[in-house]
Amino acid sequence: MKKPIIGITGAYVNHNYYMEGVYVHHDYHKTVAANGGIPIILPYINAEIALETLPLCDGIILSGGEDVDPKFFGEDPHPQLGPTTPERDLAEIAIAKYAIENNIPLLAICRGIQILNVALGGTLVQDIPSQVKEPIQHTQIVNRSRDTHWVSIDKDSKLFEILGSEKVRVNSLHHQSIDRLGWDLRVVAEASDGIIEAVEYIYPSTFTLGVQWHPESMASTNDQMNHLFVEFIKSSVKVPV
Repeated sequence: MKKPIIGITGAYVNHNYYMEGVYVHHDYHKTVAANGGIPIILPYINAEIALETLPLCDGIILSGGEDVDPKFFGEDPHPQLGPTTPERDLAEIAIAKYAIENNIPLLAICRGIQILNVALGGTLVQDIPSQVKEPIQHTQIVNRSRDTHWVSIDKDSKLFEILGSEKVRVNSLHHQSIDRLGWDLRVVAEASDGIIEAVEYIYPSTFTLGVQWHPESMASTNDQMNHLFVEFIKSSVKVPV
């Protein structure tokens, strides 16, 4: 059976004056490859070219990275807003909408869950420490593969079916999160401070799932997190007709 091609959206990195460009943490493509997928990086140029790359893909991962520009959800920037890349935002918003409209399996990770929410009309908490009352620590200062806090999962969810637990430990590398929920999304996991940690598309015709943590960096040592990729890649396999 042909291995599914998994498109992974790229972030931006600047090493120095002579070295800058699209970047994807190697945990993404290592985990995709380990579970039977062929990873390819999708560079952002503009929304139109982004959409032209999608027929190449059997599944899509919206990867982590910089903050989302608040102009895309109708707000002014918070004083603690980090660096943004509006060109990437536009490309990924278009990708998220296209994936949903065309039933392409979509796994949205960290920044990706935020883009998915904005693409469907939602808004974001721009800075958890200053905008959420009594938050737990969501930006960990230990290795990204380590879990740092608990997440409670709705038993009536695809995520529960995949992970098999009502509570799991996750890593945490974000200071933004979902605020007002986007259209046709449902919350399926939360942290103890009420921060939304996972959402699913309400129509179960295809795999459309967003998580606020980084399962790709836990997958090599955590069977539950690896199983998330197993199921995503399985859903991306095209069945011959």
